[in-house]
Amino acid sequence: MEIKQLRAFVAIAEEKTFTAGAKRVNVTQAAVSMQIGHLEKQVGLPLFTRTPRRVILTEAGERLLERARRILREHDSALEELAELAGAEYGRLRIGSASAMFATSQLPSILEKLREAYPNAEVSVSSGTSKTLVDLIQHGEIDIAFVSLPLETPNVQTELLYSDEVVAIAHPGHPQADKKFISAAALAGENLILGERGGNTRRMIDDFFEAANVKPNVVMELSRQEAINKMVENNMGVGIAGAKNCAMDAAEGRIVQWWIEGAEIKWNLGLARLRGGYFSPIAKEFAKLCRENFEKRENSLRRRKEVDAG
Repeated sequence: MEIKQLRAFVAIAEEKTFTAGAKRVNVTQAAVSMQIGHLEKQVGLPLFTRTPRRVILTEAGERLLERARRILREHDSALEELAELAGAEYGRLRIGSASAMFATSQLPSILEKLREAYPNAEVSVSSGTSKTLVDLIQHGEIDIAFVSLPLETPNVQTELLYSDEVVAIAHPGHPQADKKFISAAALAGENLILGERGGNTRRMIDDFFEAANVKPNVVMELSRQEAINKMVENNMGVGIAGAKNCAMDAAEGRIVQWWIEGAEIKWNLGLARLRGGYFSPIAKEFAKLCRENFEKRENSLRRRKEVDAG
């Protein structure tokens, strides 16, 4: 078995068609069909059942898939370790982010510092839900990702970077704007603007309403926290956000915050990577820069809060 054959096999198995698989490994469909043909000849069994719309793994294909993924991970890890010999300024880092807010506000400055340390490195960034990014880590498609915690995936390890308590936010003109707290029942009755399903925070919010035995009146589901905040600022409904992240908007009078009675929901952001996988020098440097960036941000928020209190 050749590495290029296994890479083509995994790509087709995950993409479900030869066309999409060929595009992913950057070869022609004819070339990828030939590679799979040679692989099937070697194993002596068909790996795919071809249908007009998609391909389906045979029993032999299902058994080969996880082993092929493991072989490719080991192969890529070996190449990365050997690449260190070429010099510290080289490397490859594939980053995922489940937080659009972080990717917009903090990631650019982190990557700028990373480029100073690794000027010739190959760095890529992709986005998705925490679940999607964890799947990509397990399949060797990305190296490290910002995800919402906690995760319940044994072969993925995480490091907490940032924690923020969840609060309800409303327009200053709301009839209850002068209140400090809101009950689950009262919050459920508002026109709620929540984050999209698939993330840990949304799951915890849904679990909170279910435990309180109330059905929330969700009128919008948005993928970006900034969009939720803007909708609230324009009096389109009541949102849910991190207390720290919307502290400035509250201080400047664009929104009001309510603590949610009975809710112990925290928005935790962390770095995730494959447990036991190769932790390259560039990945270690990236993790260090992330820690420093979030520590600096926490200190800044703390100083701002002290100034506002004074």
